[in-house]
Amino acid sequence: MATKATKDSIRRAAAILRDGGLVAFPTETVYGLGADATNAHAVRRIFTVKGRPPHHPLIVHIGDVSMLEGWARQVPDAARRLAREFWPGPLTLILERAAHVDTEVTGGQDTIGLRVPAHPTALALLHAFGAGIAAPSANRFGHVSPTTAAHVDAELGDEVDLVLDGGACNVGIESTIVDLTSARARVLRPGSIGRAAVERVLGALATDTSDAPRVSGTLLSHYAPRTRLVVADAERFAATLARERHRRVGVIALRAATGALAVWRSLTPNPDDYGRALYAALREVDALGLDVIVVELPPDEPAWEAVRDRLARAASAA
Repeated sequence: MATKATKDSIRRAAAILRDGGLVAFPTETVYGLGADATNAHAVRRIFTVKGRPPHHPLIVHIGDVSMLEGWARQVPDAARRLAREFWPGPLTLILERAAHVDTEVTGGQDTIGLRVPAHPTALALLHAFGAGIAAPSANRFGHVSPTTAAHVDAELGDEVDLVLDGGACNVGIESTIVDLTSARARVLRPGSIGRAAVERVLGALATDTSDAPRVSGTLLSHYAPRTRLVVADAERFAATLARERHRRVGVIALRAATGALAVWRSLTPNPDDYGRALYAALREVDALGLDVIVVELPPDEPAWEAVRDRLARAASAA
């Protein structure tokens, strides 16, 4: 069972991490499954518990920007500029790893993902622990990310040594990932910090990612419920529902309910609020044992890029 995040439970969580244990904790994006990033055995436990492929790299969470030098071979000016603008916050920087960093964390690569999360519990834990915490999302690999402690309990149960309950995540979508190891910076995973916001700091970004490092959450199929998921844009939405009418259908849409379908969840047309609510809605509908979930795809606009990315990958598992 999850434990409310208090000074005492955070101290206990830090002790568990020092002993090689696993601690789930909230960030502003999603709940992470944390281990001491310098302990190869503890890091391997993350992969085992999640069922995560060993070549899929982890993100290391650090307490403040001063810790960058301990993890990166060099820290370019672009990294410092982005950190000043967006940290603590939902931005992960891909840099060349320092020589001492174990490749268990990096998926065998010479690059590493680093970020300073913007959640009081995460920051308190990082400061109490005093070192980097490797932490992918606290769920089975490829499934819907958890945005509450109850989600972690339901999916991972006793396989986690401690779950810190810091409330619901207030962003709800994984961090933006920016690669700074090529000649020009490039976004490898969209998030709530949009491409335009990054370009305001760094100037024009590269668009070719064909030679990019592997990073978290970018496989074709990811973020998926167990129930088959279908996405349809506004123009095809009604036709998609008609095609699925003989099945037990759950709907997540930007519009109010129509017809007599079993389950309908209407989400806000505000991109930030939608992102905050999406994973919880997917988990709720997924738990009902339906045949299919139909999601109305938000508009193809920059503000919706991260949400559309997550939905496209979730639908690819069908």
